[in-house]
Amino acid sequence: MLARSPRARTPAGDLHARGFSFRETVTEADRANVRSILESTGFFYPEEVQVGIELVDDHLVSGVESGYRFLFAEKGGETLGYSCFGPIACTRAAFAIYWIAVHNAHRGQKIGRELLARTEEIIARLGGDQIHVETSNRAQYKPTRAFYENNGYERAAVFPGFYAPGDDKVVYVKLLPPRP
Repeated sequence: MLARSPRARTPAGDLHARGFSFRETVTEADRANVRSILESTGFFYPEEVQVGIELVDDHLVSGVESGYRFLFAEKGGETLGYSCFGPIACTRAAFAIYWIAVHNAHRGQKIGRELLARTEEIIARLGGDQIHVETSNRAQYKPTRAFYENNGYERAAVFPGFYAPGDDKVVYVKLLPPRP
């Protein structure tokens, strides 16, 4: 049984003091930003990178009606990381985080943790009560799985061979606390 996670501010909140900023607005330049971020990680196949860019395109055309929202982390005019998330169709209040990635040159600065915390706050503000994320069971994704587990997500399901033989889909869920 999944337990509701207590609402707590991440210790990464000092990013503002270090010159980082966050924005929800999506611009045409974010097509290149998303490509650069995703390609830098070495995790994603070219077709996956293309999907990430297509979600930006969908948002540029339809805004939040596309079902995709974004949060970008920046410093000095450079986009360092982002999350893409949205409501899950046909659910009462479930959201999915489709992408969360930080440019490889900027990993280890707690940007991912802050993006996740801020994304969760936005989802809660929008009325979400649970968040679903999916990732791979491949060895290179072990830090990704640990990231979610260390941030209160519980492994809810595994779909064997979902992406390819030997490449299972792992689904994590986090229940958000009720809003006051």
